[in-house]
Amino acid sequence: MFGENKEKFEMRGQFTPDNSALVLIDYQVGTLQLIRNVSSDVSLRNAVMLVKAAERLKMPIVFTTSQEDQIQGPLAPELQHASPAAFKARVKRVGIVNAWSDPRFSGAVEGTGRKNLIMGGVTTDICLIFPSISAVQLGFTVQAVIDASGSSYDLQEEMSRRRMEQTGVVLTTTNTVIAELVQDWATPAGMELVKLLVATAPMMQTAN
Repeated sequence: MFGENKEKFEMRGQFTPDNSALVLIDYQVGTLQLIRNVSSDVSLRNAVMLVKAAERLKMPIVFTTSQEDQIQGPLAPELQHASPAAFKARVKRVGIVNAWSDPRFSGAVEGTGRKNLIMGGVTTDICLIFPSISAVQLGFTVQAVIDASGSSYDLQEEMSRRRMEQTGVVLTTTNTVIAELVQDWATPAGMELVKLLVATAPMMQTAN
């Protein structure tokens, strides 16, 4: 994708479409209601943006859910529509809190063959913190997309972010990680994805 610059980017630790996978954890209609420190609609919108970017850049996508038949509910339909294939292949856990502890989930992530993980969990303080730390401990490089997650209280969010950073998880945002993957807005993929980012900018929404 980057021609002569591809090896240079990867040598610097660059996340590229060729060395990264998108992992989204427990974006279920019930669990989304636990997000109170920010708008759950914004968190879900950002998760959808990540999926659309990964689809356009032909990156592996791994979804997992927990107890879909309980209060957590099914995966958000917006994600199902954004990637029907990833939805069909999602790992449905029966209650394991740390998704990485489920061998089917960790196996699905390892099966992508990618060591760079872009990870989002619907709740930072439960869904995201544990598998992101587990993946780092096993040698993966993890970027946790903070604006695609949330917590019930600010304190929970702050403590989770601190713990993740202390154990080597890199915190990022949706726009930043998409821009890192694209690298050049003049490419066909870049021209498509910049429209996706601009469409969600507050000033553009006001103008419309």
